[in-house]
Amino acid sequence: MGLLDGKTALIFGLANERSIAWGITQAFHREGAKLGISYAGEIFKRRVLPLAEKVNCNWVEECDVTSDEQITAVAKKAGKDFKGIDVLVHSIAFAGREELDGPYYNTSREGFKQAMDISVYSFVALARAFQPILNPGASLMCLTYYGSVKVAPHYNVMGVAKAALESSTRYLAYDFGPQKIRVNAISAGPIRTLAAAGIGGFRDMYKHFAEISPMRENVTSDDVGNAAVFLASDLSTRITGEVLYIDSGFNIMGVQMVSSES
Repeated sequence: MGLLDGKTALIFGLANERSIAWGITQAFHREGAKLGISYAGEIFKRRVLPLAEKVNCNWVEECDVTSDEQITAVAKKAGKDFKGIDVLVHSIAFAGREELDGPYYNTSREGFKQAMDISVYSFVALARAFQPILNPGASLMCLTYYGSVKVAPHYNVMGVAKAALESSTRYLAYDFGPQKIRVNAISAGPIRTLAAAGIGGFRDMYKHFAEISPMRENVTSDDVGNAAVFLASDLSTRITGEVLYIDSGFNIMGVQMVSSES
């Protein structure tokens, strides 16, 4: 018996085998969930379809989350193809590469709006569109990062967007609470994904993280997948509006010193 037996889970934002969404997808499959996958655009289709086959997922749909029409269409199709949705994962974020280097004050107006639209508002839009077909006890979750509450050099407008995403998580948790639906965020430590490659200085930050975090090691998409299983399962029935850190304890550190201890 898997922890997600009998549950239907939709994952938005799968890009490739290195994405956090893939770690979540694999963990959900391992625990018995019936899966649906959505990807961002035609460019990702050739990467996503083989991954879907690996987890026996036949429901694979394209969805441009900047389009209310596409979100509505995907929700309508899901409502037709599934009895109801138990888990919805938002693993979507974007900012132009030029916004992730140099000082934050150089963020362009369009770049700011684009980051907020794709990285934050899309979660709200998905929640609204899927609300009618969410089963009681359903779980919604999104992916965030510590740059939302502290400065992560070069993270810039994405840090501001993640702060808004975490705030949105709390407001959505309040709205959905009476329906016994919970909404949470997972704050993962730095992981070598396609998205991370666009952040200036990521390699140095990745190394620094392992040196400073209490557990002296980086996290993996598998770690995030296991945490997502917990939030998707009935084990987290009374947990909502929270940010769950999966970061080897990095977020608890104040003064940061490299230890000589192994």
